Amino acid sequence: MMIRETINQVLKFRDDRNWKQFHNPKDLAVSISLEAAELLEVFQWSGMDIECKEKQDKIREELADVLIYCVLMADVCELDINEIIQEKLKKNNKKYPINKAKNNSKKYNEL
Repeated sequence: MMIRETINQVLKFRDDRNWKQFHNPKDLAVSISLEAAELLEVFQWSGMDIECKEKQDKIREELADVLIYCVLMADVCELDINEIIQEKLKKNNKKYPINKAKNNSKKYNEL
């Protein structure tokens, strides 16, 4: 889980620049998607190198951008990151019981 200190640093960075006024759920969702696309771009044309180990610095940077925008989105929507992840994990545990999902990549409705 993301620690509270890190979340507070992200929010302080935003607040120090008075950027919250520009943040709304729609624009933050767009930003998350754009940053995720930049993360995906790291793997473009990588052929058989599906891990792209030599591109770890770029992967770290783009993943951090995605996570930062997720923190900002959760804040604007007044959602607790830990709480929503815990809720989703509970749902996923029901959808993907270990006895059916272990070593299986099928979607829950195909198990």
